[in-house]
Amino acid sequence: MEDNKFPPINVLNIMRGFKNPDIPHHVTPYRFETRQGAKHKITQIRKVHRERVGKGYQYHYVVRTDEQRYFHLVMDTQTFTWRMVQEVNDELFFT
Repeated sequence: MEDNKFPPINVLNIMRGFKNPDIPHHVTPYRFETRQGAKHKITQIRKVHRERVGKGYQYHYVVRTDEQRYFHLVMDTQTFTWRMVQEVNDELFFT
């Protein structure tokens, strides 16, 4: 993924080692920060899917923040980087 098209972000997440009802996904993001310093707390993970890319996987998340903003985030297991793919302000887009 290109840095200028899909900027890297810092994400606080949990990597689940075994099934636990309190940790819903194998990789669960909780908050993220952009290069510009904007910080967002994730209040809901709306959709998740995983796809094979090369020898690794990309985990795709559609999340809602505490400001009622929606983001598409991607975690790449080959580089262990998170990227913001898209921000959408329309909730109907993700239902």
